[in-house]
Amino acid sequence: MLSRVASNLYWLARYLERAENTARLINVNSHLLLDLPSKVKLGWEPIVDILSFRDKFYETYKDVDEKSVINFMVVDKLNPGAILTSLKSARENARTIKEIIPREAWEQINALYLFVTENQKDAFTRRSRYAYLNKIILANQTISGLLAGTMSHDEAYAFMRIGQHIERADMSTRIIDVRSATLLSEIESELPAFSNIQWMGVLKSMTAYQMYRREVRVRINREDVLTFLLTNPRFPRSLVHAIEQIERAVTELPNSKDTVGKTSRVKNYLLNAKPATLKQEKLHEFIDDMQLGLIEIDKQIEDSYF
Repeated sequence: MLSRVASNLYWLARYLERAENTARLINVNSHLLLDLPSKVKLGWEPIVDILSFRDKFYETYKDVDEKSVINFMVVDKLNPGAILTSLKSARENARTIKEIIPREAWEQINALYLFVTENQKDAFTRRSRYAYLNKIILANQTISGLLAGTMSHDEAYAFMRIGQHIERADMSTRIIDVRSATLLSEIESELPAFSNIQWMGVLKSMTAYQMYRREVRVRINREDVLTFLLTNPRFPRSLVHAIEQIERAVTELPNSKDTVGKTSRVKNYLLNAKPATLKQEKLHEFIDDMQLGLIEIDKQIEDSYF
């Protein structure tokens, strides 16, 4: 396989996963603001922080209000992490490898990009925002299912799985870092009655709420939520599950010894650290280490195959 094709497959999956995760984040934040009392200053800034685009945001916008953040995160062409930008890049990557992926997948990706472009005004009104973002989430889930069900599970598909789970793991660490290490400590000290709502928001940001309640079945609290989201191997959006999927997909590629070794070290570090028991400051340091580990895996894949 040409390195260019491998790179496009990898980044196609990353861009699609990024668009879906961003849509989930905005939807959850919209609902969270309605659930919390006005005294709790949650606002929209955490969404910008989660994606590490604070400096980029303030290059164009003065205030972190709802309209500015929605514009920045959904349709701003200058934001490389915006939903529209991500889907445009995914569409371009898919166009160049149409002979590798199923035709139906290409058609779905193209249709999703056109939908987001033509209906972008729906993101700015609360009445239509949920349906608009939910359409993006469901469309991406359809594309993922289509690829899993109709594409040969060969090296090409392995590159897509690696890209999807690298992006998912990266987003999981960002959500946990910003939501737990900053906002929740403040909320818990002032309004403990609402800390559960915040942790519920963390779970919903990763579409984990229902599975958490099925598995844990107790009152929502910090340690149980962190254990579930970071180290539960059976939940498909937990950090350890994403890293295990990367490890498994990498073993299907040629000359993968170095990449497998690096991925295994990151996984072992995660499991041995027992992150759910860490204090906020230590948890923040741990999350930083995990993100550096993911960057090293990404770099190793780029050096080995692209």
